[in-house]
Amino acid sequence: MDKTYQPQAIEQNWYKTWEENGYFKPSGDTDADPYCIMIPPPNVTGSLHMGHGFQESIMDALIRYNRMLGKNTLWQVGTDHAGIATQMVVERLLAAEGKTRHELGRDKFIEKVWEWKEESGGNITQQLRRLGASPDWSRERFTMDEGFYKAVQEVFIRLYEDGLIYRGKRLVNWDPKLHTAISDLEVLSEEENGNLWHFRYPLTDGSGHLVVATTRPETMLGDTAVAVHPEDERYKHLIGKTITLPLVGRHIPIIGDDYVDMEFGTGCVKITPAHDFNDYEMGQRHDLEMINILDADANLNNNVPEAYRGMERFAARKQVVADLEAAGLLERIDDHKLKVPRGDRSGVVIEPWLTDQWYVKTQPLAQEAIAAVEDGRVKFVPQNYENMYFSWMRDIQDWCISRQLWWGHRIPAWYDQDDNVYVARTEEEAREKYHLSDDAVLRQDEDVLDTWFSSGLWTFGTLGWPEETEELKTFHPTDVLVTGFDIIFFWVARMMMLTLHFKKEIPFHTVYVHGLVRDSQGQKMSKSKGNVLDPIDLIDGIDLETLVAKRTSGMQVPQLKQKIEKQTRKEFADGIAGYGTDALRYTYYSLASTGRDIKFDVGRIEGFRNFCNKIWNASRYVLQNCEGHDCGQDGSSDYELSLADRWIISRLQQAEKAVQEGIDNYRFDHASQALYDFIWHEYCSWYLELSKPVLWDDNASDALKKGTRRTLIRVLETTLRLAHPLMPYITEEIWQKVKDLAGASGDSIMLASFPLADDSKIDADAEAAIEWLKGAIEGVRNIRGEMNISPAKKLPLFIRNGSEQDKALLDDTRSLLTKLASIEEITWLNAGDEAPASATALVGEMEILVPMAGLIDVAAESARLNKEIEKLGKDLARVEGKLNNPKFVDKAPEEVVAKEKAKLADMQSALARYQQQLETIKDL
Repeated sequence: MDKTYQPQAIEQNWYKTWEENGYFKPSGDTDADPYCIMIPPPNVTGSLHMGHGFQESIMDALIRYNRMLGKNTLWQVGTDHAGIATQMVVERLLAAEGKTRHELGRDKFIEKVWEWKEESGGNITQQLRRLGASPDWSRERFTMDEGFYKAVQEVFIRLYEDGLIYRGKRLVNWDPKLHTAISDLEVLSEEENGNLWHFRYPLTDGSGHLVVATTRPETMLGDTAVAVHPEDERYKHLIGKTITLPLVGRHIPIIGDDYVDMEFGTGCVKITPAHDFNDYEMGQRHDLEMINILDADANLNNNVPEAYRGMERFAARKQVVADLEAAGLLERIDDHKLKVPRGDRSGVVIEPWLTDQWYVKTQPLAQEAIAAVEDGRVKFVPQNYENMYFSWMRDIQDWCISRQLWWGHRIPAWYDQDDNVYVARTEEEAREKYHLSDDAVLRQDEDVLDTWFSSGLWTFGTLGWPEETEELKTFHPTDVLVTGFDIIFFWVARMMMLTLHFKKEIPFHTVYVHGLVRDSQGQKMSKSKGNVLDPIDLIDGIDLETLVAKRTSGMQVPQLKQKIEKQTRKEFADGIAGYGTDALRYTYYSLASTGRDIKFDVGRIEGFRNFCNKIWNASRYVLQNCEGHDCGQDGSSDYELSLADRWIISRLQQAEKAVQEGIDNYRFDHASQALYDFIWHEYCSWYLELSKPVLWDDNASDALKKGTRRTLIRVLETTLRLAHPLMPYITEEIWQKVKDLAGASGDSIMLASFPLADDSKIDADAEAAIEWLKGAIEGVRNIRGEMNISPAKKLPLFIRNGSEQDKALLDDTRSLLTKLASIEEITWLNAGDEAPASATALVGEMEILVPMAGLIDVAAESARLNKEIEKLGKDLARVEGKLNNPKFVDKAPEEVVAKEKAKLADMQSALARYQQQLETIKDL
């Protein structure tokens, strides 16, 4: 092995080997249990961000773990065509050439998009490879590929035939720049400074006026009612009367509705059903007229008075306010913070707009999807996300599935000259299916389907449906869906509804919901905040100047650019070191407590880079002491296991249990912590040291040395397999070098078996003995450190107040204690035996004494003891205070009170011993 661990030297070579040898493919073993995960398809326009890195690392650990358990595993990979995002990318490229998509025409434009996809659309899949992700790349799917399109088309047609798809005029989120409806997920609502305008609406009978408030004055031109609460004493007598809409002259009713908040504003609300979602619902309840006052560009149309026609919406806003003020109808203007909805791609203010779109009737589909979670067929981890799911599903609205784009699955519907609609796979099928004459002129619907519609078929569409393929039979339903909470409704719920309807089975058994990755301060990572971290930069490293340029790229506001640059230079003065993939992945796992958002601190990844170094250096030690020796790889039994060997084998079983339990329960934080503790604190820090007295002792028997070498190499090989799902690269590199010595075989660690605990190897006596030994050694080392005594200086040791069990444990571990603690001789003191003035350490009730004469600075030892006494005094006072508090004693469980009393007794005993020791050294 190389002297130093260099992740960049091994990672890409191993990935290439894995992929070229087809190790990521299902085993095809029909006797093995199938296990399948579907990747949430990233956008084809996307690049790997920290959220992706976190999510893909979790999925890869699950896949590698189940693959090593011998299951027939499939991690289905693919990308989403990302309708709006991809169309915008290609339109920008065309604009740079001075062209538009309209000049090219639809067919030529689609050709251009496919060209872009082939040349530049695979960036994120290459980045996933860098992360060590092991999906079956040979089965990579794309939501626009031919097979998937067949599934999408089939679903649309069958839903239409089942009466679950219709075309209708409803309110949608309209993007006036992109000229398409968009989903709620594509709308970003952030608080902005604005105004609240208060206008007087005159009662038609001349008896007065009502004051209404609005943040969008221009929409008043489309008002069709004023609403008050039916129990509002101020206005209930006016319900049924009308007001005369200013500037328009239209008489509109005053209605009563429970939705109105009597405490907000004046208690009167203007109702514009065609331009507000809440108003739309009220309009449906009261059968109000829907007056659309905007065109596709969000300019005012012919449904408003002539003076405003063709005006841009915000220009119209100013004019409406000016005209109302001139008419004496503007009461006041208040400053007001409000949530402004903007398109996440275009950045423009979104308008609720009444337009013809295609919809799915979701309520009939939602019932079975709700039942599948209620009856336990699908479970959420953590379970509390079921409540979010139920909340959305029980209040579900019809789903707008059409988009006014060119890039996407074009809706399989045709129209004749009278706008009658014919749904079919092709124009020819439409003519035949609906018995249309040959001379009937048909045109296909211009719209495409929402990308969430196609991705809703992901679990079964990727496996070959509508054909009954072997993959579909084998891997569906899939096992677990790993996703963020933000798309439970947009994706998880829609997969549930569509899969249950078409496959009559659930799409997955478990939905594991992970948190969002935030920066070290808990803020969401975003380009505008300048706190984005690129996983590839963490893996490979990046210098400060490049990082600054990357974070400030494209920023137009000089002050913001300067702020981000200053912040970056302060946080990353030396740039970012290349930590390697394994350290990054391990950081993700260490933070992956179920459902919680994670604060990503770069300092933590540095710690796990050190962990990788620890594993590397430990492996070098093992190889140096095992290569060229008989390590029992031939299966012979002529070896003897030492106490330390039995201990580490026993501890390995406990680690195997903890890691498996953590992964099985999606507690990757627990699994990674258990593995870390075993490797660092037990195998490296203790067992390697415990092996030296045997391997370096000329008097040790060959059988004992063979047993130690056998244990060293076998525990290392097993630990590498245990760690592989979390740390794929370093484990593969080392495993290839140790497998033969350990008696293992195989071409890759990823195809080796995952280690499972063997209870027969758990040795409670060995564990108790080594724990006692560790306590004793640490006691001596602490005394050395505090008294500034050289680790090499041999010391006499006295043991006082020990039990018979302590005496037996001393007998079992005497030679190890002598060597590892550098002890000259050990003296057991019986009751009444005098001991010289000594520095003291406690192992339970037992005292470890190191004589101080000629060894220590009396003043320093006095200071140490006083410090311990002061600390114990404070802790003692805290526990006494708790036990003297009747509220605690009366209300706390009995076992808790008993535990505190035992703690108090231990502290009192320790305090007495320290005080006695302080008295002892006074005469030195």
